[in-house]
Amino acid sequence: MARPPGPSVRLKLALSYAGVVVVAGIVLLAALWVSLRYFFRPDGLIITTTHPFSDGVVLSFVPVAAVVLGFLTVVGLVGGWVLAGRMLAPLTRLTDATRLAATGSLTHRIRLPGRRDEFRELADAFDTMLARLDAHVAAQRRFAANASHELRTPLAITQALLDVARLDPDHPAPLARLREVNTRAIDLTEALLLLSRADQRAFTGEDVDLSLLAEEATEALVPLADRHGVALETVTDPAPTVGSPALLLQLTTNLVLNAIVHNLPEHGTVRIRTGAGPGAAELVVENTGALLDPRSVATLAEPFRRGTGRVRTDHAGVGLGLAIVASITEAHDGTLTLTPLPSGGLRVSVLLRLSADARPDAPE
Repeated sequence: MARPPGPSVRLKLALSYAGVVVVAGIVLLAALWVSLRYFFRPDGLIITTTHPFSDGVVLSFVPVAAVVLGFLTVVGLVGGWVLAGRMLAPLTRLTDATRLAATGSLTHRIRLPGRRDEFRELADAFDTMLARLDAHVAAQRRFAANASHELRTPLAITQALLDVARLDPDHPAPLARLREVNTRAIDLTEALLLLSRADQRAFTGEDVDLSLLAEEATEALVPLADRHGVALETVTDPAPTVGSPALLLQLTTNLVLNAIVHNLPEHGTVRIRTGAGPGAAELVVENTGALLDPRSVATLAEPFRRGTGRVRTDHAGVGLGLAIVASITEAHDGTLTLTPLPSGGLRVSVLLRLSADARPDAPE
């Protein structure tokens, strides 16, 4: 936005300080003038007459007052300029950091020293914003690179299969393989769109019960679990929250599906539990499986991270299951916790804010 040039804030503050000092000096000198002219006599006695006792005293006071006002003006301007500069110094650092951020450099931090005040709170908030932006941009770059790689793979396979079909039209294998590769590419594209939708929070909040979503997701995945001998155990107490029913159903489905396909040995168990705690609705999904390294568990929610120990299923997966869960949870201002179990397997907990009607302090 183009703006015409104007005086700096420092100059405005300096003039304001000087103006206050000069006005205070004028008021003080005026009060002294009135006192000398109308209320005091040279011998110290107070008089109440409106006639002056000595024009000479009053006239001698005028040049002294002018000198004092001039001195106060200079002191006010100089002192105001110095004080304004010291007070506005943090804004200079904020401005420099903002200009650096505008050029794309998000690694700079202000780290303003000193005790807490308005400027330092602003600087700390700005540092926090830069840190989050830096992390977000880095994640987006990794995501774009991974997405390009993941999409390039099925496209390359498709090209190779088409070449085979062109050279040998009677060969039946390319058609079936093409269908499989195309299905995976479609699944990946839909997952990317869902992840983008969750990141943008493009939904309207509605009352949702996580227990009903857990039952729906479990029922849909029972055939897959039965096919591979994975037992599903559900304890679904009411867990009312507010959010997007479609996204939360996708979150629940991803968690249960992930728990089924990452289950070694086969004939393991997946436990799904919902409930309402103090101020939060909770969804917990646990599965049996291999022992997991806590350091690797922390990265499982990153895009295109695939865990070890997959059951062989017809669901290839695109590496976005837990990434979508994390994004949907964040879009609902919730908390996602991944915990490796001591006996093997993974425990995933999602905490979402409790529906207003279900809070203990909600009006009846």
